[in-house]
Amino acid sequence: MLNKTQKIAIYMEGHLDSDYGKMGFGVMRYGVNPVCCVIDSVYAGRRVSEACRLPFDYPVVAGIGEAAALGAQVLILGTAPSGGRTPPEWEAPLREALSLGLSIVNGLHDNLNERFGHLLKTGQWVWDVRRPTFTPAIAAARAAALDNKRVLLVGTDMAVGKMSAGLEIHRWLRGRGHDAAFLATGQIGITLTGRGIPLDAFKVDHACGAVEHMVMEAAGHDIVFIEGQGSLLHPGSSATLPLLRGSCATHLIMCHRARATHLRQPHSVKIPPLKDFIRLNEEVARVCGSLSAAATLGVALNTAHLDDAGARAAIDQLEQEVHLPVADVVRYDAGKLGALLL
Repeated sequence: MLNKTQKIAIYMEGHLDSDYGKMGFGVMRYGVNPVCCVIDSVYAGRRVSEACRLPFDYPVVAGIGEAAALGAQVLILGTAPSGGRTPPEWEAPLREALSLGLSIVNGLHDNLNERFGHLLKTGQWVWDVRRPTFTPAIAAARAAALDNKRVLLVGTDMAVGKMSAGLEIHRWLRGRGHDAAFLATGQIGITLTGRGIPLDAFKVDHACGAVEHMVMEAAGHDIVFIEGQGSLLHPGSSATLPLLRGSCATHLIMCHRARATHLRQPHSVKIPPLKDFIRLNEEVARVCGSLSAAATLGVALNTAHLDDAGARAAIDQLEQEVHLPVADVVRYDAGKLGALLL
C-alpha cells in the first residue's frame, strides 16, 4: 500500500537510541520514501544523527501533530516492543494520526485494522505487515531441484544485521548487472520491498511451506537472498529451521556482532566458538545429506559499536579464527562477500 512518493514520519517514541528501534533504523537506511521527521519526545528538537549512530539529518519532533504539520502522509511504527505487541500508551497517538488523515504501516503482531478500521476515511489505510496473505502447501523440498544460488543469512543472535547484510550484498550485485533477488521474511524487509512473508506470523506447520513458496516464485533469478530471522542458538527462536528447510539453501552467510560472547537476551546463553556454530548450521541445512549441502561463504560482522581501528582488528582476528572471509558489509564494502557468489 505504501507508494514511493508518500511522505513518511517514523514513530520511534523512547527508542531512537535503542535496538528496539530497528524497524525505524531499517526504513531510514534503506527506504525510498521522503522522510518528514522522526517522532521521539526524548530527542525532540534535535536531528537523528545527534541521537543515534545513523548519519541522517531528519528532524526529531515530539508528537503526531508536528509530523502532520511537516507534511507527513504515512506514519510508520518504527519500534518493536518486546513480544511485538502494541503498547497501551500508543492508543492516543494512533488515534490522533488517523484523525489527522495519516495512514499507518504497522509491523507489530496486533491487527490494527480490526482495532481502528472504523476510523479510516476515504483513501486512508492501515497496512498490517505481519498478516499472512495465503496458506501455503506443506513444504516438500522442491527448492532443492532448482539450479540457482540460494543464499540464507543466518546469525548467532537476534538483531545482528541479517537483513542489512543481505540487502547490502544484493545491492552490490545488482549494481554490477547481476540477476539477484532479495526475499523478505520480516516486517522491515516487507515494508522496504513491498513483498515477502511475515514468517513469524505463520503457523508452525505452514512456515516451511511459506518459505518454499516464496523461493519457488523467485526460481528464475540467478542468485536469491533469503532474509534470515532469529538464531539456532536463541531459546526463543524457531525461525531458522523453516528458513533452512524451505529454501534448501546452497550457501550461508553467518552474521555476528563483533566480540559478542553471549546472547544479549538471555545473557546466560554463551555463544560457542564461531567455527563450531558455522558447522552446526551447515549440518542442519544438509540433514545428513538428504537435502542440498549449504556452504558458508563468509561472515558478515557487525562492528557498529567499535571505532575504525577496533573494527578492522576484529575482522582480522575473526578471519584467522574461522578461516573464512569476514567483512562489515554496511560499514565498509559488500564486495568482499558478494564476489564470492560469482
